[in-house]
Amino acid sequence: MFILRFYHISYNRHKKYLLQIKRNFVLRYRKAVTPNKSQPYYVKIFLPNPIHTPIHFQFINSDCNIGSLGRFFNGCSILHTKIFCPIIKCKHFQEGDLYEFDTKENPLGYEKLPRLLKSFAVPSIIAMLVSSLYNIVDQVFIGQGVGYLGNAATNVAFPLTTISLAIALLIGIGSASLFSLNLGAGKKEDAAQVVGTAFTMMLVFGVIYAVLIEIFLVPLLTAFGATAEIMPYAKEYTRITAIGMPFLIVNNGMSNLARADGSPKFSMTCMLIGAIINTILDPVFIFIFKLGVAGAAWATIIGQIVSCLVAVSYLKRFRNVELKAHYFRLHRKLCLKIASLGMSNSLNQVALTFVQIVLNNSLTYYGALSPYGKEIPLAACGIVMKTNAILLAVIIGISQGSQPIIGFNYGAKQYDRVRGVYKLAIQCNLVISLIGFLLFQLCPRQIISLFGTGDALYFEFAVKFMRIFLFMVLLNGVQLLSSNFFAAIGKPVKGMLLSLTRQVFFLIPLLFILPLFLGIDGIMYAGPVADAIAFLTSVFLISREMKKMKLAEIAK
Repeated sequence: MFILRFYHISYNRHKKYLLQIKRNFVLRYRKAVTPNKSQPYYVKIFLPNPIHTPIHFQFINSDCNIGSLGRFFNGCSILHTKIFCPIIKCKHFQEGDLYEFDTKENPLGYEKLPRLLKSFAVPSIIAMLVSSLYNIVDQVFIGQGVGYLGNAATNVAFPLTTISLAIALLIGIGSASLFSLNLGAGKKEDAAQVVGTAFTMMLVFGVIYAVLIEIFLVPLLTAFGATAEIMPYAKEYTRITAIGMPFLIVNNGMSNLARADGSPKFSMTCMLIGAIINTILDPVFIFIFKLGVAGAAWATIIGQIVSCLVAVSYLKRFRNVELKAHYFRLHRKLCLKIASLGMSNSLNQVALTFVQIVLNNSLTYYGALSPYGKEIPLAACGIVMKTNAILLAVIIGISQGSQPIIGFNYGAKQYDRVRGVYKLAIQCNLVISLIGFLLFQLCPRQIISLFGTGDALYFEFAVKFMRIFLFMVLLNGVQLLSSNFFAAIGKPVKGMLLSLTRQVFFLIPLLFILPLFLGIDGIMYAGPVADAIAFLTSVFLISREMKKMKLAEIAK
């Protein structure tokens, strides 16, 4: 049994809470799990006046697991939510231990960094992996059922998906940020207005985008690097996937709003449902119904539609706001505000689109001047980029998971924890990147074989491309984490510039310059050279910022 002794300066002021505690004690003590049921546990709880000031726990004798106390007080809202929940995972306390806890303290400020990073990063990693899974699954089954020309077609069409994600981030991240700001300021009606306006924006932008794709399909695919042989496959695939673009935009946008509303698991579930459906239907449509690339496209959009419907159902389940019909009208100023807050993340996706377009066209041009031809480089590049996307999903997930921890502790001027979580995230990214590096260098043919068969020239180029282009993946995590780091500490300009260094400032110019001297090999070497320069830039900027924090710590 537990024996609790209450010490309070003003017993009468908080008498009702103490009575609740005692009542729960009588009703629930038998259900409490203790390390040793035969031995009593004595705990002093000092409840100062007022109750929101720091509280002291003193453990009088033996070991006591605070988790047991947390379960024990599960029915006592005031003590459970304000005191025991944040420390429910604490270790056993020894006799005589004194623990001080501030009820206003955020776990981000005191919880162990590895545990924090794990809790924040894992959902983000899963969400990123699921997002990458759509294209990977299509690539695998198309490669097995259609061949490398089908894979080349999906690679040519991929910039259109990247643009749709840019639109989704523009509205989703922007509205989620504004929603949180209004909610934090107690402006629930304004927060509800943001949700309604954002949802309408997603629908309007999605439909317009899908219509534009259908109208300008051939010019777009030509601009993205489609050859005469690839064009039929690309047209067949894209005409169908364009139907799913509004659903993709709404699903991703609503997922961001659900996270902002405190439902990250719901957001993850939406994306997971779509990925599972796509994975099941791909082999059915491709191998059983013999639909080829069209089958993969239909599997994709069916998954997107179901995910979207689940995401839309959250409109009736918002925890913090109640939505009304008039909230769904578009307001020019509000639309511009949402767009401005989501612009940074959207621009990064736009930059990726430009990289894909330049890369596809460079491979087509210089491939024609090489023994490999136009189609083989395009197909191989698509496989390599989408394989690397799995590694990047984990790295970005870790980086995003560290963001709130870094931001909170930087604001609280706990610079040692800021440095600690940055170093921990770097270590995690380096381990993951090392695994990826070893797989790309030692098992490239085995990885490429998963995406279908091809002739000797195809495998020769694909293996060479994977080994050279991804040679510096070990360093990628530093640049990605560092760009998120600057965004987290309230320096978005530095973060945005650093996020664009690899793609825009270095890779695109190198894709134009190096092939002039090295031919198609120059395209391959552009990747690791850009990675190395971006890494050095990141180290320089981060080192300066860390020195500033140390100086601020000394001054404090």
